[in-house]
Amino acid sequence: MAKTMWNTVVAVGAASVFTAMAAVPADAATGGVSYSRVSINGGKPIVIGIQDEVTVPVTFRMTTSRTWHWQPIVYLFRKKADFWESEDISSGFGASDHSCPTEGTGSCVIDDGILTIDPAAIEANATAGAWKSAAYLSLPGGDGVSTDLKHAVQIQRATRVTVNAAPEPVLWGKTITVTGKVTRANWETHTYQGYAGRTVSLQFKADGTSSYKTVKKVTSGSTGALKTTVKATGSGTWRWNYYGNSTAGAKASAGDHVVVSSGVRVMHAAR
Repeated sequence: MAKTMWNTVVAVGAASVFTAMAAVPADAATGGVSYSRVSINGGKPIVIGIQDEVTVPVTFRMTTSRTWHWQPIVYLFRKKADFWESEDISSGFGASDHSCPTEGTGSCVIDDGILTIDPAAIEANATAGAWKSAAYLSLPGGDGVSTDLKHAVQIQRATRVTVNAAPEPVLWGKTITVTGKVTRANWETHTYQGYAGRTVSLQFKADGTSSYKTVKKVTSGSTGALKTTVKATGSGTWRWNYYGNSTAGAKASAGDHVVVSSGVRVMHAAR
């Protein structure tokens, strides 16, 4: 079947655009092409929201005995690596011509490739999870070679986390109430919706220190709401941190700074 994923390919350093590619037979030539040193997004999951395109770096080395008509195109699949029949995420690949020319023979190294995924083209939340990667090398005469790169890629739905710590300021020893919400991208409605039943860490960074420490863990409610209380023992910044899972990205909220004062200091400030 014809692919729609390569309607636009933006090259780095040399603008190139594919407007269409004719489908090749299912028994297109194979073999004679190998890949090594494959890296997609540095091995990290690809986290996708609901609106902005996500672009991640791709590098690899190709070695072939064939003469190619176009540098290799990288794509993702789940069941079948064949470029024309794979179940794919609509995406585009780009790379400059200096490392792997448009036409050539032998070997080349792509060290500045990119893979771009547009969430507008994702229609199912089940798209999140484990994927495989492949490369398609276009050969003269409309032929081509699809190669499984044997390189796993994790696709995750983006999450958002908010925080509010109150009151501000607060007396030493009094109660601080920390609230917030964790939401997750829904690719079927293209909105962020409450993420229920998530374990989220409440973290604190005391003034004068450089790192957050986990104070307690809270489970989000049915709407993704977060709420807990802590004792005010010193000034600092509070945040929620969700560590993600196989289908949802990790995300920490912004920090909310709270000044903790003694009773004497508060009375002086009020005068």
